[in-house]
Amino acid sequence: MGNETLLVLVVVTALAFDFTNGFHDTGNAMATSIATGALGPRTAVALSGALNLVGAFLSLSVAATIASGLVDTHLVTLTVVFAGLAGGITWNLLTWFLGIPSSSSHALIGGVVGSTIAAAGGHAVLWHGLFQKVIIPAGLSPVIAGLVAALGTYLVYRISRNVSAGARGHGFRIGQIGSASMVSLAHGTNDAQKTMGIITLALIANGSLGAGAKAPFWVILCCALAISLGTYTGGWRVIRTLGKGLVEIESPQGMAAESSSAAIILLSSHFGYSLSTTHVATGSILGTGVGKKGARVRWGVAGRMATAWLFTLPAAGLVGAGAYGLAHVIGGTAGVVVVLVLLLAVSGGIYYRSRSSAVGHDNVNAEWTGSVAPASAEKEVAAV
Repeated sequence: MGNETLLVLVVVTALAFDFTNGFHDTGNAMATSIATGALGPRTAVALSGALNLVGAFLSLSVAATIASGLVDTHLVTLTVVFAGLAGGITWNLLTWFLGIPSSSSHALIGGVVGSTIAAAGGHAVLWHGLFQKVIIPAGLSPVIAGLVAALGTYLVYRISRNVSAGARGHGFRIGQIGSASMVSLAHGTNDAQKTMGIITLALIANGSLGAGAKAPFWVILCCALAISLGTYTGGWRVIRTLGKGLVEIESPQGMAAESSSAAIILLSSHFGYSLSTTHVATGSILGTGVGKKGARVRWGVAGRMATAWLFTLPAAGLVGAGAYGLAHVIGGTAGVVVVLVLLLAVSGGIYYRSRSSAVGHDNVNAEWTGSVAPASAEKEVAAV
């Protein structure tokens, strides 16, 4: 088996990551609409999947950042790219199982940076680009989103203070359909681009494309379909945390959060920033709790999420570095196949474990009890 076979394995693994990115991040767009009843769970994920598909074709700025703005493409090999993807997928599945809305973007970037360092050393990482377009936006985006959403929430309640609660709720639930749709569209313009950039990086590493090349159309199409299908499956565990675990959301808050998220994500896509849509959505939801008088914000849950965010880059990087090391020791395509088998085993184990505390469209809006699994699911497990 030669480089073409290895390239195919890398592309398939990249699309698998794109799929996990889709179901991991569905909550960023639809959690608040599902929580307020503006959209039914199945309708919400179907609408989000369709709009992610459309959004993936609207911009390539972020794809260019991932493909050539973070690591030295001359020092990257297919094995490096594959190992980075392994790191990203592992972190995505682990945080999905725990119901933690962590950043798929940072998991991917951390995995690639870790495998690159293991293969070629720290000088192969373009640290200026990493700090400027990844780390700094990661710190600022949830704060900015929170402030915008807090102001928006205050204004919508202020403006509608003389409207009856029933009429206000009904009107804003209708408005949420539009605002949630904009977040889904924005998510496609940002997150789908990241896998496009990774596959383009693999094509460059294989010599199939020249350095600095843009993503071919087939790459755009495949990535758009993968993230759309992943979104449609519904990452119910993360949706539950965002919709029920942070703030008790009402429809005016939901519309404010979604509008804030959409504006910031679209702006970042325009400038090519590899922004975490999860950080933005979480910041927006917390901001609505601050902006509404008397709202209850579960800062303990938010703190656990923030801790996971701090570990995302280094944890995914360590897995990426370890995956590269194992593949390199074995050597060639055989090394990649061995790591792939291990990745499939770990993924299967996480999925199997999740079935004992299943969260789906039928219980995603159950009362929050302090854990991802609703109380009914926990009782069923105890009975078994």
